[in-house]
Amino acid sequence: MKFGVIVFPGSNCDDDMVHVLGEVMNRDVVKIWHKETSLPAGFNPKEDCIVLPGGFSYGDYVRSGAIAQFSPVMTAVKAFANEGGFVFGVCNGFQILCESGLLPGALLRNENLKFICSNTWIKPATNNSPVTAGLDLNRALKIPIAHAEGRYYADENTLNELERNDQILFR
Repeated sequence: MKFGVIVFPGSNCDDDMVHVLGEVMNRDVVKIWHKETSLPAGFNPKEDCIVLPGGFSYGDYVRSGAIAQFSPVMTAVKAFANEGGFVFGVCNGFQILCESGLLPGALLRNENLKFICSNTWIKPATNNSPVTAGLDLNRALKIPIAHAEGRYYADENTLNELERNDQILFR
């Protein structure tokens, strides 16, 4: 599996993502500037993955995904996803998934209306995906979170459809 990491102005986790994918996981990875109008030659929707990293691109206070969705590369990312390609959003990248329509639903402000930076526990909901295939469904994972808009919302029908398609990976 080859990875493309989209680089948006102001994002600061793209290098972290490239390091983990390339150096830690020993995968082929390329950076893709947000102004590109196509993905690099050789990206196959049946085998490869596009990553939308986090790191407050455009400044979190302006809903980064609301602006990033208009970057030229997003047309190619949407086409890649529509052909069955994996698109993975982390932090603001998850917000971009929602704002661009790649993932139905929305991110809401935290209940306390404050920025939260802490660790939390999540459990895999399925192991029918390349991301969760090797995970124990009964073992919770401690992950760091840092966000002001961390509550994913979708109506019940949408959540049921995502679950039927094994698109809900963690709870």
